[in-house]
Amino acid sequence: MSGHSKWKTIQHKKGAADAKRGKIFSRLSKELMVVARQGGSDPSMNPTLRTAIQKAKAANMPADNIDRAVKKGAGEIEGVIFEEIVYEGYASGGVGLIVMALTDNKNRAAAEIRHIFTKNNSSFADKGSVSRGFERKGQIIIDASATDEETLMELALEAGADDIKTEEEAFEILTDPSAYTDVMDALAKAEIATINSEISMVPLTTVPVSDPSQAKSVLKFIEALEDNDDVQNVYSNMDIADEIMDELESGE
Repeated sequence: MSGHSKWKTIQHKKGAADAKRGKIFSRLSKELMVVARQGGSDPSMNPTLRTAIQKAKAANMPADNIDRAVKKGAGEIEGVIFEEIVYEGYASGGVGLIVMALTDNKNRAAAEIRHIFTKNNSSFADKGSVSRGFERKGQIIIDASATDEETLMELALEAGADDIKTEEEAFEILTDPSAYTDVMDALAKAEIATINSEISMVPLTTVPVSDPSQAKSVLKFIEALEDNDDVQNVYSNMDIADEIMDELESGE
C-alpha cells in the first residue's frame, strides 16, 4: 500500500472522512453521471456503472441520490455534463502524482489545479511520464479486525483477486478491474466491511520518503488538490517510512 493510501486509511479510521461526506457524495454523483452517460443507466449492461454504484453504496450514499445521479447522466432528467481530465506531475523529492478531475469547465479546472501545483513548488509533467509507472487495479482496504488473513485470502482469491497484502492494521486486496465487482460481492455476502474500495491507480514502484517535513509537505499538497471541487482522485507513488507514519498518525 502506498504511503498516500496508508494515510487515507488512517484518516478514514479516525473519522476524518465523515467531515467531508458531502464532498464525497458530490464526487460520487459526478462519477455516476459520467459512467451512465457513457454506457447507459442499466447496471447489468454497464459494468462500469455497476462498479460506481457499488462504490457509492459502500460510502453509504443514499439510494435516492444514486438513482438521481444515474438518471441525470443517462439524460432521463436534466443535469450538467462533466468531462474527465487527467493531470500528471511531480511533488518534492520526485514523488509522482496523477490527478483525475471531472469538470463542467475545463479551463477553470486547469487554471485552479495548475495554481495548486505552482503554490506547492511543483509543475505539470508530460502526459504518460507519471502514469506509465502505475497500473489500473481494483483496490479494497479492510480493517484487520474485520476478519482473519486465512479466511480473507481464501474468499478473495476464489472470487478472482490477484493479491492480498497484510499491513499492521489493515488488509489490502488488489484485483484486475474486471474482477473487482465479483470480489466486492463476495465480501458483502460474507458480511466483511471495507474501509475503502475503488478502481485505483496503483504504483508499480514507490518513492521512499524518510524525511518528516517532506512527507508533511507532500500530504499537504495532496490534500489541497483533493479539496478542489473538480478533483475526483489523487494517486501518488509515495512510500512514507513507518516511523514517520506513526508520528503523523499521533499528530506529533
